[in-house]
Amino acid sequence: MRRFVVRVIVNAIALWLTTLLFAAVGWSSGVRVVAYDRGDAVASVLTFLLLGLLFGVVNGVLGTAIRIVAFPLYLLTLGLISLVVNGLLFLLVAWLSDAIGFGLVVDGFWWGVLGALVLGVIGWLVGLVLRPLSGDDRER
Repeated sequence: MRRFVVRVIVNAIALWLTTLLFAAVGWSSGVRVVAYDRGDAVASVLTFLLLGLLFGVVNGVLGTAIRIVAFPLYLLTLGLISLVVNGLLFLLVAWLSDAIGFGLVVDGFWWGVLGALVLGVIGWLVGLVLRPLSGDDRER
């Protein structure tokens, strides 16, 4: 359970840093997050945590199923199809959060691919920092 909570927090922090990076570069129109209440910091944190949870569920359930079914395509394209799959999962999270009434806004497919790529790299880096909290600090 602790590992799952840490993973949700890692996803939330990575998404927050991704949106900050996009805004700093001037690409805030491509990927952004809309909170429940725009003036409240607690609502923003809650929005990022809920999006982290949604990312974890979508990536854990649907992403794993797609990766298993599309394994021959992964081999054929030497893994480049993963950019498309991750971009589509990113767009799916944006669509689901929009249906709920808050959350991630992605302005197109290529923004989704770029956002998923940046989110993956930042999530990996944040995961390295927070790995001791999850109890997963053993040698591999």
